Amino acid sequence: MTVSPPQHHAAHKTACTASSASEPRPARRRFLGLLGSTIGLLLINRPALARPVAPERRLFVVQPHAGEQFNDVYWIEGRYLPESLWRINKLLRDQNNEKIIGIDPELLDLMARLRARLGTAEPLELLSGYRSPESNAAARKRNRSVARNSLHMEGKAVDLRVKGYSLAQLRQAAWTLQGGGVGTYPRRAYLHIDVGPVRKW
Repeated sequence: MTVSPPQHHAAHKTACTASSASEPRPARRRFLGLLGSTIGLLLINRPALARPVAPERRLFVVQPHAGEQFNDVYWIEGRYLPESLWRINKLLRDQNNEKIIGIDPELLDLMARLRARLGTAEPLELLSGYRSPESNAAARKRNRSVARNSLHMEGKAVDLRVKGYSLAQLRQAAWTLQGGGVGTYPRRAYLHIDVGPVRKW
């Protein structure tokens, strides 16, 4: 709100008083009607304008194979925290050769949104995060369903489980987010999510 200087305010008040004294009543009624409509619109839109913005984003993930976890804030006041990103990158490293890559922050946001959608206190159990080209090639030899150009190699995909939730429940929750790819693998009982094109299998 801008506050007018005292001198300007006094002059403005005098001008308004003079104008009001000479203003025809129909014009005054139109003005009051317009003012009422404007206030009404502001009141209607007030809930949307006042909707609070989350001051921070938190992620709770565990890597059961390595016995490691991250349960902390990774984004606050409009920026990602470098130290938290490093810890998450390390957690999601290639478990076969310890190689680390920068995980796409959009994937972190998608995981956080999935956990929030589930409304669970349980962590996301990560089976696979970053997958180096050599690890991906080895996985393809064992399972031809592994994509040649997997988004795991770009730090844009994870395979996960959540204690207490079936694959069908996880799939439904992930699909409603429309954040990228959603796939289920019943034989190994895990959900795949990525930040590629929106699709499911």
